[in-house]
Amino acid sequence: MRSRLATRSARLALAAAAAAVLTVTATATATADSGNNTVQACGTNDLTFTVSSETQAGGYLLVTAKAKTGVTCYLEGVFPSASFGSSTDTQVSPAEHGVSDNVTLSGSTAAYAGINPKPTNDDNGRQFDLLHLSVQGDETNAITLDLPHTVTVDKPIATNWHADPADAVPFPS
Repeated sequence: MRSRLATRSARLALAAAAAAVLTVTATATATADSGNNTVQACGTNDLTFTVSSETQAGGYLLVTAKAKTGVTCYLEGVFPSASFGSSTDTQVSPAEHGVSDNVTLSGSTAAYAGINPKPTNDDNGRQFDLLHLSVQGDETNAITLDLPHTVTVDKPIATNWHADPADAVPFPS
């Protein structure tokens, strides 16, 4: 009997020591995770957007995203979710083959994506004067933006979000 009690006591002591180690580790992890250095991914509602018309690469739309006052977040280096109408043939496709660096937005820092509404060289397409836009993965909060002018849309493409507008030129492949 005595050896069983000793074994039980040893197990209890070991379990208590393990619990203490886990508590210290969990507390340290929670403290590290709760710091103010954690930046969350941007949602569509965290941002303000503007659209301008650019002439480079045959003409395209430059979408500029900025964080709203008091918000700090990052945009993943993927293309925005955008369409010119409700039909699937007006949804943008990626102009780039890879993922770019994330862009952290706060204050006056901006992210840029270029949208070429008609990278094709033919007479096809339909005309639109609105753009439906959201952050990739946040399509339920899409917003509608007025375009600077009416555009003809046929197989539109978009670049990823970039920190430099010069990197957001959507060259057709």
